[in-house]
Amino acid sequence: MTSTALQPCLDDGATDDARWAAVLRRDVDFDGRFYYAVVTTGIYCRPSCPAKRPMRANVRFHTSPASAEAAGFRACKRCKPDHASLAAQHSAKIAQACRTIEAAETPPTLPTLAAAAGLSPSHFHRLFKGALGLTPKAYAAAHRLQQVREGLHQGATVTRALYDAGFNSSGRFYEASMDALGMSPRTYRAGGAGATIHYATGRCSLGVVLVAASDQGVCAIFFGDEAEDLVSELHRRFPRAELAEGDEAFSDLTAKAIACVEAPEAPFDLPLDIRGTAFQQRVWAALTRIPPGTTASYGDIAAAIGAPSAVRAVAGACASNKIAVAIPCHRVVRSDGSLSGYRWGVERKRALLGKERSRR
Repeated sequence: MTSTALQPCLDDGATDDARWAAVLRRDVDFDGRFYYAVVTTGIYCRPSCPAKRPMRANVRFHTSPASAEAAGFRACKRCKPDHASLAAQHSAKIAQACRTIEAAETPPTLPTLAAAAGLSPSHFHRLFKGALGLTPKAYAAAHRLQQVREGLHQGATVTRALYDAGFNSSGRFYEASMDALGMSPRTYRAGGAGATIHYATGRCSLGVVLVAASDQGVCAIFFGDEAEDLVSELHRRFPRAELAEGDEAFSDLTAKAIACVEAPEAPFDLPLDIRGTAFQQRVWAALTRIPPGTTASYGDIAAAIGAPSAVRAVAGACASNKIAVAIPCHRVVRSDGSLSGYRWGVERKRALLGKERSRR
């Protein structure tokens, strides 16, 4: 191996400086996205390899083990970059456990799931919660409630939906359903029939904004280009709810939402009607603790909620947020600082961040 090896062209969206920073951090989020090879040793590694860090001048970056080996490098015996990582092996076992839970008529026990994964119950429980932010028991409960939602959407009776989902006690189901559905099961089955949601639209520097509220608080803040499209989106969420345009008093609520856009330092002190899984609510609560004008990575949020391996699940929770600005998912970026997707458009995300930074 000589120092004349050509640096391959990488196309993973990151700069060489960002890759090198990931190596310095031993950032597991970059494992599989690239590999680094050391000219002086002839060895290539994962970004997270615990071996002594090389000098930057001796490092070459590759897209895959095959690319590194074609250039004459050999795999590190410590991090074994030519094998599936331990994290990947664990992820595969947890994915299989999720499929087992979803296919079972009754939730499998923790020892049963752990035995199938070839792990001790305590180790499996720790890995599962670290990856998903939920225990196996909570995951099973969330899956059953999702089955109920689907059954109600398809027109099943409440009784049929809850028993098909594996609830053997209607009492236990009703204890959990109000928080999970945001309304009674019968109202949910009717597409929100009987519920009243007030809304109003206005204009701000980002275009049109729609604000909607139930009796419990603000349940939606949408951005868009046309008011009609935003009202249609609200109808899709609650097809049979009574949607009513807000009165003059409701315009104060809309003004506060717009103030959050135009003056990020202004607190949004109105109650929120937040509906989501336990994991989503933990993520959304963490987002509200990111100060205006600053950002956090998906990995930062995962670590903050005690689930450092649940980066993809955190990204999914951010994408599911329906209350823009008040729950500031626009402040979450990739680990290299670049902007990721945003429910209401990356340009709006960039504009929000720029406005906040200009007021720091």
